[in-house]
Parts: sequence; C-alpha cells; structure tokens
Amino acid sequence: MATDQQGVHEISDRFVDELAALDPISGTFLGLPGHDEDMTDYSPEGHRARAEAARRAVAAAREAVPADDAERVAQAVLLERVGVDLELHEADADLSALNVIASPVQDVRQVFDMMPTATEQDWRTIATRLAKVGESVRSLRAGLTEGARRGAVSAARQIAKVAAQCDTWSGRGAPKSFFAELVAGAEVGGAQVNGALRRELDAAAESAAGAYAELADFLRDELLPRAPERDAVGEQRYRLWSRYFTGAQLDLREAYEWGWQEFTAIEAELREVARRIEPGASPAEAAAALDADPRYLVRGQREFEAWMQGRSDEALRELRDTHFEIPDRLMALECRIAPPGGGVGAYYTGPSDDFSRPGRMWWSVPADRVDFPTWRELTVVYHEGVPGHHLQIATGVHESGRLNKFQRLMCFVSGHGEGWALYAERLMRELGYFGDDGDLLGMLNDQLFRAGRVIVDIGMHLELEIPKGTGFHEGQRWTPELGLEFMLTRTIADPAHVRDEIDRYLGWPGQAPSYKLGERLWLAAREDARRRHGAAFDLKEFHAQALRMGAMGLDTLREQLALL
Repeated sequence: MATDQQGVHEISDRFVDELAALDPISGTFLGLPGHDEDMTDYSPEGHRARAEAARRAVAAAREAVPADDAERVAQAVLLERVGVDLELHEADADLSALNVIASPVQDVRQVFDMMPTATEQDWRTIATRLAKVGESVRSLRAGLTEGARRGAVSAARQIAKVAAQCDTWSGRGAPKSFFAELVAGAEVGGAQVNGALRRELDAAAESAAGAYAELADFLRDELLPRAPERDAVGEQRYRLWSRYFTGAQLDLREAYEWGWQEFTAIEAELREVARRIEPGASPAEAAAALDADPRYLVRGQREFEAWMQGRSDEALRELRDTHFEIPDRLMALECRIAPPGGGVGAYYTGPSDDFSRPGRMWWSVPADRVDFPTWRELTVVYHEGVPGHHLQIATGVHESGRLNKFQRLMCFVSGHGEGWALYAERLMRELGYFGDDGDLLGMLNDQLFRAGRVIVDIGMHLELEIPKGTGFHEGQRWTPELGLEFMLTRTIADPAHVRDEIDRYLGWPGQAPSYKLGERLWLAAREDARRRHGAAFDLKEFHAQALRMGAMGLDTLREQLALL
C-alpha cells in the first residue's frame, strides 16, 4: 500500500532501479550503473520475479495521488505501459520471446556493444560478464522449454532464422566468433591487454561462443520440432501486441484500409519523381540509374560510417537554434557499423542517464557489402539521428528535472517513437533537405515501405482479403509469400532488406504498422495545434513542448498534444 510520501515519480524511479537489478542487460541498455558484471535470468523464475516487481509498481501507482499535472501524466504512462507488460506475461509472451530482431538472444549479444572499453577495469567487467553468458543462455533455454510445455512457441521460421544468427555469433564457419573478435581488440591506452586479464578474456569469449553454439543446436533439435509452421498469430494475439507497440486501441480494419490509401498516394508521387529522374522511367528503373550514379555512391564500410557521421553532424549543427532546441549534451551522436550477424537495417541506442555514453546510430549491413548508394540512406540518417530518434530520446533523458526514470529511460513506445521518426523525415522535406530528386526518391520509397508495412503486417497476421482495385492478387488472402512478393514488386527497397523485413513482421506482430500510424497522429496533432493557435502558432515551440513530455502511448499522447 502506498503512503502519502510515495509520489508517482518516486514509485517509478524505484521500479526502474528494481528492474535494473532483476534484468541487468536492460539496465546496461538504459545506462544504469551497478549491474554491468551480471546477466539476466530468463528462466521462468526470472520472468516471475520481474512480473512481481511490475505488479507492485502498478499497485503502488494506482493508489498514489498525483501531486501535479506532471505526476498525473507519469501515472497514466506507468499504468498503461506496465499494465500491457503484465498482460504479455500472463499470455506467456516472455517465456516464448524469440524473433529475428528483438528478443533475449539478440540482447545477450548486443549488450556488449553498450559497454565501455577505455580502461583495464572496463575490460575486467566485460570478462566477468562474458563468463556469465553461458548461465544466462541456459536460463533462456529453460524459459523457452517451459513456454513450449505450455504451448507458447514462436513459429518455425523465427526459430530457424535465430538459430542461424546464433551460428554466426558463435563463429561457426568463420575464423572467429563475435566474442573472440570483441576481446581481440582489448587495449588500454593504445596497448594490447596481456597477462592474466588477456587469458581471462579469451577463456570467457570461448565459453560465450560455445554457449551460442549450444543454443543454436537446442533451437534446431529441441524447439523447432515443437514449433508451429503457421506464422500468423491471429486477431486476439495481434490486438495485444498492437497495444504494446502503439499504446492505443486501434480499429485494425480501419488501419488496414488507411494503409492502402496512404500507400496508393505515396506510390503515385514516387512514380512522378522517378519520371523526373529518367523520363518515362518506372521507380525501379530510376532506382537502378541512381544506384549506378557515382554521385550517390560511397564505397567501403568505414567510408560509409564516415559519410553518415558527417551528415548527422551537419543536421545537428543546422537544426540547432533554428527549428529545434538542442542542448549541448545532445550534440554528441556517434555513428557506427554494427557487428555482423543481426538483421539488416539501422537502429538507435540512447545515451546513459548521465550522458557519459552518448546516443549512437548503428547501421547493420551484410559483412561483404562495400557499395552504399547514399540516395537510399539519407532519410535514414534523419530518422535515426536528428531530428528523429536521437533528438526525441535524448531530449527525454535530458529532462531529468521533469521526467522520472521510467519516463526518461525505460518507456519507449514504438508508435510514439517511430511515429516521431517518420514525422522527422517528412519535416526535413518541408525544411528543404530533399531538394535533390535522388534523395527525394529514397525518402518517398521509405515512406512507401512503411505504408506497405501497415498493409502487409495486419494483412498477414489477420489473413485479410486483398481488396479490389489494388492491382495485386485481388480477392486472395495474405500469406507470407504474398507479403514478400508485394514488398519486392511494389517498392524499390533492397531485396535483402525486404526479405529480412518479412521475417521481422512475422516475428514481431504489430510493430511494423506503428511507424505510419504514429506519424499520422503526430501530423494530425500539429495541424490541430496550428488551427487552434492561428498566427501565433510556433512550430519550434510545439516541437520543444512535445519532446519534453517524454514517451507515452498514442492514446495518452493524443490527449496531451491536444493541450499544446
């Protein structure tokens, strides 16, 4: 029972600290110190412990009386977000969590990307944590086994693909594992780490690689035979995941129909721009011409890393104090090529609470890729960096005076965050950053791709009928094969990326539509504010106020933006 001394912010802060101890991997991702030597327990007992902490936080927050408007919003955010987490726990979603992009298998590997490596003590911490990878992987196997016993198993497609990721990270078929590569670069002050610490690092890396090799075998030999072949999760399960990713009660069929309308409108403009690039050209033909144009080509992964760092730095400089308020601490944004083995694409990781670890934009590319057509990638820089995820997420972290730890660090709602990032891409066009038709084609194709996600994700999981007038298998019901064909033939995205995307949609139901549906809300809220304020409307102030509120579900966001 909460007392009158327990405010919403205090309850939220305590919950985050408790979760960081129960889930040390998430603690590291959130930039919370104190547990960086430890690994997360993914066994049924570990999941139960985290669920109990969540129940205590919800009960305390529900009893608390908000002290002001800020606590009132914080209370709504905590109750909605943690409430959905608990529903997923009750549905055994945590026990069965396994997909190609965001599940414990990826987290155990990727947490090492987040750890500092500047000092000998940093490397000792890494060695200690590496030595515990096997224990964490065994707990994961126990959780997945229990989930299977209860009938909660990911689809066969996800298991097979994740097993292949485990092969890569374990070093099967390669000279070194990810973990061996990690420790091979251990140095302090420009000198290689040697002696006892070197032996400890090498032994821990070998142990971690072995654990991932065993995990691959477990997935293929024990879990895969128990997995359903069907990828679609069905409407009931989809609605739960949709609420998790959007924070909204959606009319799924209205969203599906709107997705088609949005796709058709963007497709028409894409064709018009393609004809400007090459008279009479289709979008695919214009894309081929741009891919062959040396003006848009960067060769080499490190060169591409430097290119995206340069464009990111440029956006930070030019947008600061003109269209956005960007504090000094947000001016550091690192751009990196991600270690191989994960899905293809870009992603962002936020800064630590004290900004000692900066925000980072990661680009995951095939290991053998050397050519990068920049016309495809410029809009992604704005999406992941500024004014997209970095500006949004790092602003929330910066707002320690008004937002609690849960709001600053733990609360990320895909519809809110990815919706803002798509809005940011569109805003950069409004500000004149896509005056080049090649770059504009890339931006429109990404927008088209995200509209296609609404159609394909909802369509595949609910097995909906393809409407008349769409020019694509009209009257048939969606399958993964049709989803792949649609994205390959109706967009001009990289085919390797498209194939990864279909696997992602099927393993992460409800996430892919959140981008466009979130953008729709941000755009509607801006226009509503513009109408209400008339000539006094200040776009820079609207952005500042909206970003300082922190993350929240779309239903809560709609209510809050209506007050601006």
